[in-house]
Amino acid sequence: MASLFRDLSLGQSWRESTPSPPPKLQIQPPPPIMSVRPVAADLECPLGQLASHLTDSDLRSAAYEIFLALTRTSSAKPLSTAATTDPPNHHHNHLPHSPSSSSNSNSSPSLQRSLTSAAASKMKKALGLKSPGSGSKKSPGSGSGSGQGKSKKPLTVGELMKIQMRVPEADDSRVRRALLRISAGQVGRRIETVVLPLELLQQLKSSDFTDHQEFESWQKRTLKVLELGLLSHPRVPLDKSNPTSQRLRQIINAALNKQMETGRNNESMQILRSAVTSLASRSDGSSVLEVAHWADGIPLNLRLYEMLLEACFDVHDDTSIIDEVDELMEFIKKTWTVLGINQMLHNLCFTWVLFHRFVATGQVETDLLDAADGQLLEVAKDAKTTKDAEYSKVLSSTLTAIMGWAEKRLLAYHDTFDSRNSVTMQSIVSLGVAAAKILVEDISNEYRRRRKNDVDVARSRIDTYIRSSLRTAFAQNQPNPLPVLAILAKDVGELAVKEKRMFSPILKRWHPFSAGLAVATLHACYGNELKQFISGITELTPDAVQVLRAADKLEQDLVQIAVEDSVDSDDGGKAIIREMPPYEAEAAIANLVKVWIKSRLDRLKEWIDRSLQQEVWSPQASQEGFAPSGVEVLRLIDETLDAYFQLPIPMHPALLPDLMTGLDRCLQYYATKAKSGCGTRSSYLPTMPALTRCETGSKFQWKKKDKSSSTTTNGQKRSSSQVATTMNTPQLCVRINTLHRIRSELDTVEKRIITHLRNSESAEAHDFSNGLAKKFELAPSACVEGVQQLSESLGYKVVFHDLSHLLFDGLYIGEPSSSRIEPCLEELERNLTIISDIVNEKVRTRVIADVMRATFDGFLLVLLAGGPSRCFTRQDSAIIEEDFKSLKDLFWANGDGLPAELVDKFAATVRGVLPLFRTDTESLIERFRRETLEAYGSAARSRLPLPPTSGQWDPTEPNTILRVLCYRNDDAASKFLKKTYNLPKKL
Repeated sequence: MASLFRDLSLGQSWRESTPSPPPKLQIQPPPPIMSVRPVAADLECPLGQLASHLTDSDLRSAAYEIFLALTRTSSAKPLSTAATTDPPNHHHNHLPHSPSSSSNSNSSPSLQRSLTSAAASKMKKALGLKSPGSGSKKSPGSGSGSGQGKSKKPLTVGELMKIQMRVPEADDSRVRRALLRISAGQVGRRIETVVLPLELLQQLKSSDFTDHQEFESWQKRTLKVLELGLLSHPRVPLDKSNPTSQRLRQIINAALNKQMETGRNNESMQILRSAVTSLASRSDGSSVLEVAHWADGIPLNLRLYEMLLEACFDVHDDTSIIDEVDELMEFIKKTWTVLGINQMLHNLCFTWVLFHRFVATGQVETDLLDAADGQLLEVAKDAKTTKDAEYSKVLSSTLTAIMGWAEKRLLAYHDTFDSRNSVTMQSIVSLGVAAAKILVEDISNEYRRRRKNDVDVARSRIDTYIRSSLRTAFAQNQPNPLPVLAILAKDVGELAVKEKRMFSPILKRWHPFSAGLAVATLHACYGNELKQFISGITELTPDAVQVLRAADKLEQDLVQIAVEDSVDSDDGGKAIIREMPPYEAEAAIANLVKVWIKSRLDRLKEWIDRSLQQEVWSPQASQEGFAPSGVEVLRLIDETLDAYFQLPIPMHPALLPDLMTGLDRCLQYYATKAKSGCGTRSSYLPTMPALTRCETGSKFQWKKKDKSSSTTTNGQKRSSSQVATTMNTPQLCVRINTLHRIRSELDTVEKRIITHLRNSESAEAHDFSNGLAKKFELAPSACVEGVQQLSESLGYKVVFHDLSHLLFDGLYIGEPSSSRIEPCLEELERNLTIISDIVNEKVRTRVIADVMRATFDGFLLVLLAGGPSRCFTRQDSAIIEEDFKSLKDLFWANGDGLPAELVDKFAATVRGVLPLFRTDTESLIERFRRETLEAYGSAARSRLPLPPTSGQWDPTEPNTILRVLCYRNDDAASKFLKKTYNLPKKL
């Protein structure tokens, strides 16, 4: 087919390229057709947009002028001067001219060549195109005999082109007369070297037109053509600073605003001619012949050539190409030299014109689409051989436009096509795939960098069309109500059958496994909806079960189609099946249950946070000494377990560990939050003061404690928790009770889980033997640790914070005999009564024991680190021992308190240290030396080191003995401390 367009080379003369005229058939020429060409509103021309606006009519007129000029003088000989022009006749310009009018008598012989349709058009046959009207109508140049046997004069090529381009008779006559005048004034010049618009401006006057307004419009249009060809879209790029171009632009702008005088001797015309001639003579060296470059720049040349190619379509039948297209195309090609068109650009433009005509005429004539598809074969060959950047740019935009239009329909072909127009679908698929292959294989740099075997463009595009269209069709059937999702499964199955029967046979040409791909796409679409369905519900219902069963049946049907379609594939269909991951209804249920579990656990944790923020831990607001939040969290645990075992699922035992782990962590979280902020044993212990020695016989003057100070009158520094605390004793007791209650109830919860499992249909024997699955692991230890920490914290808070004013600021201050322990005992007993009334009996012994231990630690701290305001003689030891016995008796309570064995166990440290207070000073000093030497070895012989404070009091520990000496009120102890360690008497 390409040979049909390559018969005429750019350098051949008309004599060399034009065959002898065929015999003339006498026909009556049809009247001029004034209708406009059909336009596709949603399809923008990809050949390029002009910088200045010209209508299709303007472009058509300009193209016709070029065509007429080139076909009248096609040879390389000088222009003929034999013909003379007739003077303008205004009256004749308004009359319709017959083929025998004067305008035709002055035409060149080549243009007057008669046409015939006796021989079928080779071009139409090659393109597979029908005759105009499928035989019902004749094209303008075709001959036909009338019923009376009369014969009419045949049309010439020029007359046919005039009709095809919808040129009025008056306009045609005017241009022909102008061309005669130009030829008379340009003797010896080839028409290709002439800037036609410039010469027409020179030759045509206002008197050549119907009225002055028509003349002005023509002149402006002609000037715009010059502007576009020489300034806006020149063949050779133009420097904006070029003075000639600036001068020409000024002239054209002035002429567009005010009519320009075009007389030969007019100064403006002479300047215009000089500028136009200068710019048109610039060449890029690519042209063999001398040519004036005024209409060969892209996109102007392409738009003009598009108008010429549009003339190949029958004016009576927009969807048909005339029978005389072969001869008409030979003459159209005469314009190539002026327009800068070559075979590649012709192939591309003709492809676009055929495609555009199909779209613009209602997309009913698939012959046009098939012809465009055939032309793309030539375009593909051209694309592989050229490296022309300008051509590649136009090629890319044109193919993108074609492919974009095609894919707009193919990406949703279930909406676009049905059984009535499925043939059109095949043509559109072929065109779209062909365009895509050229874009990817011949234009894409990425494709060139990769191995071509790695990319199957056609198959890839079909893959995309199938997936997109089926997803679109699926979305249109998409329901919202839950039960209808089961119906959707049935609809999807029917859609798959339709795809297999109607569309897959068409698409198999490009994708051998299109049916398998289609069902894989539907499988994925429904799978996505199924996932959304599952994620959108919080519990399984009969509707959900119905949906999952329908999904399972659909999956079986789709897999069956995929397997049948792929049976002949190299991998036996494994690739398609891999695209269809199982729905796994049971796994979907499991995931749904896990979502349910997570949701319940998240809500439970949020409730714990909110509840603990509002909890006051008050005995008055508690239920039998337990915080309301603790009672409620246990109720929520039971409620969650009951709801879980009521779910209509077959895998209660399998998913129970997930639920138990989450509940375990929630209870652990509650226990951790319940004990946070309540302090620990160490947070209430004061910092010990520096060691001092007593001044014998001195009288101590004690000052009251400064309330603003964080240091006692005895030099002990307190932590922030000692200075102020917001947690009172009753509140700590309620916290202890609550954590103990939760720990006790966990065993009951675990037994209830066993009962639930026995009632579960899916439970098996091994589910009961697996104890870890139904037991709490973190919460029990968290509760035990919480009770332990809170109990210790309570004991040391009572002693070191609540009783600090009596114990550290009062006990044994000054004379021990006048500041004994009775006030402390009274306050301590009051606190023990409060604790006993609130704390649950099962944990009461532990809490009071922690208070006792803190009391004994505090008593020792007063004796061994009470600061310089305290001092003891050997005689005071009896008072101290008696006070400690009273302290023990308080906790024993004559057998109604703590067990005697427990009291003795906690009193062991104090009992071991008290004998040191009745030991004489010399013996203490000697014991201190001995224990120190034993602890430090020979290094301590020359100088006794100062033993560090460990806080672990013991009668054999050097620091404990040293502290007894520090508080010994006699001269021997003071001298020893002064000599050995130079200890001060005051802080």
